[in-house]
Amino acid sequence: MSVTKVNVASMGGPCGANRNRRAFSLTLPLKTHPVPLLLKSGKKLFTPGPLCTSKTVKEAMLLDYGSRDTTFIETVKYIREKLLDVAGVDPSQYTCVPLQGSGTYALEAVISSTVPRQGGKVLVLANGAYGMRVSRICKAHNIDHVLCRFPDEEKVRVEVVEEALKQDTFTNVSIVHCETSSGVINPVEDVGLLLKRYTDATYFVDAMSSFGAIPLDMVACGVDYLVSSANKCIEGIPGFSYVIANREKLFNSKGWSRTLSFDLVEQCEGLDQNGQFRFTPPTHVMLAFKQALIELEQEGGVKGRARRYKENRSVLRDGMTKLGFRELLDDSHRGYIITSYHFPNDPNFDFKTFYTRLGDLDQVIYPGKMTEVDCFRIGNIGHLFPADMRKLLDCIEHVCNEMRLKIPIVG
Repeated sequence: MSVTKVNVASMGGPCGANRNRRAFSLTLPLKTHPVPLLLKSGKKLFTPGPLCTSKTVKEAMLLDYGSRDTTFIETVKYIREKLLDVAGVDPSQYTCVPLQGSGTYALEAVISSTVPRQGGKVLVLANGAYGMRVSRICKAHNIDHVLCRFPDEEKVRVEVVEEALKQDTFTNVSIVHCETSSGVINPVEDVGLLLKRYTDATYFVDAMSSFGAIPLDMVACGVDYLVSSANKCIEGIPGFSYVIANREKLFNSKGWSRTLSFDLVEQCEGLDQNGQFRFTPPTHVMLAFKQALIELEQEGGVKGRARRYKENRSVLRDGMTKLGFRELLDDSHRGYIITSYHFPNDPNFDFKTFYTRLGDLDQVIYPGKMTEVDCFRIGNIGHLFPADMRKLLDCIEHVCNEMRLKIPIVG
């Protein structure tokens, strides 16, 4: 162990008022830490995010750039343009606004920036924890809203939305594309077409865990704002989120923001003017995200990524069915982002033990987020492949045997 010798002057009084200073030396041990190498792959994450990422995405973060460096500014420009391409929208009509922080930061930015200060009213369509989060954001900003609550294991019903539109007037409508607490895929297109018939309300879609893997025609169904995050289906690193925004709607909302940091219009104006964030950006994370976008394109874009996720889902479904696990959702749901399973009806089953023992085998699943049903979730997204799903299934069977659960499982 190496040491360092530090000379310390005792000042004797406040601000060195005592001039009779005494010097003494202090010998401190210096701990040396080996530099970690990117050799260990870590655990496999079967979660809705953060997700597994490729080695090349991680390696992209090994370069240091300043936030005003030309290379970094070009990276931000590339990301904004490429995300519009992934969304399939015209850059003259839509823009991309990246924002530091998790996906919820972008949700709050949209709600707090685009609901009119005078007369604003939001119809919140919720069938799970993430739809309810929009309601919580509205409450936090004292924004008038109506919560249209559906059962967690059901899709948003268009006929109920229609009735709500007949009974009241709304300036904004929000919906979650993939309700990650259950895996339900909501009928975003049908709701969008309904809105066109009844209202000119701003349409906001939380596409956090679907963008990049589930095709969505934003223009056809009139989506004005779509939000997602770097660490979802694009398979980047956590650290920023982004909004795909209708330009006209966005700039018409100038001055409505209820916050400084979440002011979506000012964020966009700053990026448009000089390519820079208003506040310190996550430079390394954005370098990684650029690489993730390149790899998305190499895989065949949204359709190519969807193909792999669907295959992951198929392997998982077949294997879990053989083990006897029962899915939360019925066969009318065709989602392939995340799958929820009921707890086994077995006295030997304890989820904490089940979760921990899988984690000991480097397999990380996710607890359920349902209010009335005991379940757990397994994600099919991220840098995962069918072989990873088969390994997980082997580990699940192993842990079930360790826990002395009867196989096939009694659901």
